[in-house]
Amino acid sequence: MRFTLENRITTLMVISSIFFISAFTFIQLNNQINNINRYNSYQANLSLVIVKNNLEALIRKAGNTDPSSYIQSSLATFKKSTVFKDALVFDKEGKIIASTRDSFIGGEVGSSELSKWRELEYAAKEDKWSVPEIDRFARLLNMYLTLKPAAQEPLAYIAKITFSLGNIQEALTEVYRPVIVSVIIVILLNMLFGYLLSKTVLGPIKILNDVTKLIASGNLSVRTDIRTKDELQELGETFNYMTVELIKMKERAENANPLTKLPGNIVIHEQVEQRIQENRKFVVIYCDLDNFKAFNDKYGIAEGDMAIKLSADLFKESIKIKGNADDFIGHEGGDDFILLTTPDKSQEIAGYITKEFNSRIRNLYSKEDLAQGYIVAHARDGSVKQFPIMSISLAGVTNEFRTISSYAEVTNIAADLKKKAKDIGGSVFVMDKRGT
Repeated sequence: MRFTLENRITTLMVISSIFFISAFTFIQLNNQINNINRYNSYQANLSLVIVKNNLEALIRKAGNTDPSSYIQSSLATFKKSTVFKDALVFDKEGKIIASTRDSFIGGEVGSSELSKWRELEYAAKEDKWSVPEIDRFARLLNMYLTLKPAAQEPLAYIAKITFSLGNIQEALTEVYRPVIVSVIIVILLNMLFGYLLSKTVLGPIKILNDVTKLIASGNLSVRTDIRTKDELQELGETFNYMTVELIKMKERAENANPLTKLPGNIVIHEQVEQRIQENRKFVVIYCDLDNFKAFNDKYGIAEGDMAIKLSADLFKESIKIKGNADDFIGHEGGDDFILLTTPDKSQEIAGYITKEFNSRIRNLYSKEDLAQGYIVAHARDGSVKQFPIMSISLAGVTNEFRTISSYAEVTNIAADLKKKAKDIGGSVFVMDKRGT
């Protein structure tokens, strides 16, 4: 079974609601029980005063004799009149001298009860004569009393008097109404929250999901329209921006040269125009291979492609070794390449390309042609001629000395420079340093 985000949120809301209602019920029940306990404790305190005065009077009456029988008789009387539920009296050693339960007489109290002795001695110094202890599970109130023959004399005995506290059923009856009201409020709030969540979070997420599927199917014209004025709207806008960039990437991929995988004319145009608009100083280096057609005719298209790949590799190497991180290389087609760099790097880049081209291009020729220094092939007019070993002509167009306002202007300047480079002969770099 698919566990969607909506399922997770609904489950979380249900669990949170159950937890809230349970916590609210527990707090209300606990408060109600405490109220009942406080009322019963008040009644118990009134009874304690009577019990304490009676038992201390019996201790004084006994004098130097053992008061156990007097105290036992008095506890039995109080028990019958339902003043308390149970009672026992023990001495400093923890021995029980009297109790409403005959089986306890002569026994010993537990360590927790015996520890009340020290607590009551400390309380007596602050004019306190009782220490309460509530057993919530048994719903009992245990009151520990100091028993002294006289106010100034030391503690002689401790009486543990037990009273019944509030009934849990009585407390639940009082809690029903606020709990039912809270349940209704929680349900209504959950319905409101669910509606708002669907509109502001789940809805936009579903929109993004649907748009993603459309884009994945090839429909790059689709856009999101999320207006939540928050991070989700920002995500939708970023998503639209990503779609626009995907379109550009697709165009670049379709425009890339299949042989060298370098960007074609569209991207070249964009890169040059971008630098013009940003008022950056640049140099556009145009490349043309001299005697390439003759080489391609004699050695074949496969070897001609090797010469083009060699040129592409040299351009890539040149900017990696001599250029800048954001330099750009494009392939217009055939043996025509362009390289975009900065004026301070252009000479070193061009020098690297011409030097390495002269060295590596020889690997594509036969030993016989290298020995004679030329190849024999047909010229464009059909005549048979001698063509020297290929060389590379580089023409640099820059805005360092003149203002260039468009890509078309760059290509017009480059056309003249490439002619001059070819007229010089051999591998050469010609830079246009003319002013406006």
